[in-house]
Amino acid sequence: MGKNFKSRVYSAARMVPIGKVSTYKQIAKKAGNELAARAVGTIMHHNDYRHSKVPCHRIIKSNGSVGGYASGDARKIQILRKEGITIRNGTIDLEKFGMEL
Repeated sequence: MGKNFKSRVYSAARMVPIGKVSTYKQIAKKAGNELAARAVGTIMHHNDYRHSKVPCHRIIKSNGSVGGYASGDARKIQILRKEGITIRNGTIDLEKFGMEL
């Protein structure tokens, strides 16, 4: 993984609009390496732009669970709810809120 992959990850994450989420795996696939979901998580954790330019809070696990967030899971949930995403029992309905890239 290098700077190019990181840039492609950021570009893919920027495609996720308010009110939608994508998964680490989908972002990895869009960035050119579908096996690099964990690397995407690391890149999102160290997001140089925070959620203002790269909405890392909109990237979640493939099972619909919220996943981690540098500012804490509670903050990630708070931001997602503010954007209109419903979270029940710690998971997001990917049928309703998920977005295919």
